[in-house]
Amino acid sequence: LVQQKEYLEGKALPGEIELSRKFGVSRNTFRTAMDGLVRDGLVLRKPGIGSFVNKEPINTALSKWDSFSDEMNAKGIAFTSLSQKVTWKEPEGETAIAMGISTKEQVCCLERLKGIGKQPVVLFRSYFHPRVGIREGETFDGKLYRILEEEYGQIPTISNEEIRAIPCDACFAEKLSQPMDVPILCRKRKVLNAAGKLLELCYAYYRADKFVYSIQIRREDR
Repeated sequence: LVQQKEYLEGKALPGEIELSRKFGVSRNTFRTAMDGLVRDGLVLRKPGIGSFVNKEPINTALSKWDSFSDEMNAKGIAFTSLSQKVTWKEPEGETAIAMGISTKEQVCCLERLKGIGKQPVVLFRSYFHPRVGIREGETFDGKLYRILEEEYGQIPTISNEEIRAIPCDACFAEKLSQPMDVPILCRKRKVLNAAGKLLELCYAYYRADKFVYSIQIRREDR
């Protein structure tokens, strides 16, 4: 129902009793399903009015740095891992320059696709500097930065970030399930240790209709 045009345009979703009867399930089953949609950010409840499809993008602030999963958990949004792949490859020019290494040197690349339910919304591509010492066969099962700390003794401390809109090519259109004529948000993150040494270069590609970044800037007293 949440994908049907009439509800995307603002019509209230049918009530508990109506949908329970329509699908032949108990009201407890219906409530569990609806609670899941609310947690995933797909449905908004408006007390005394009804339930509606959430058309608002996820708003996340840049006032502090946190892991993606912790950031979403804090908002009560249950993200799913749709795919994960680890490869070793020669870095492209921009990546090699940012890392200060040769384009001939093999680096570990971790690609993760995250979504709300089965809907993909963000693609992460992380490149790890050779100084981290990622081992062959590493699967990155678990929280990324905890693995870097506990398995490799590398403590991520600083994140330098850039955000810009970029065209959506065929690869991103397929992975993020969106039209090619809609731009995507690219968030480039340089993760450093306390000594200012690069550990990870991460490119995060977001569906622009699903994410908004807010920035709070305080004016210094003169």
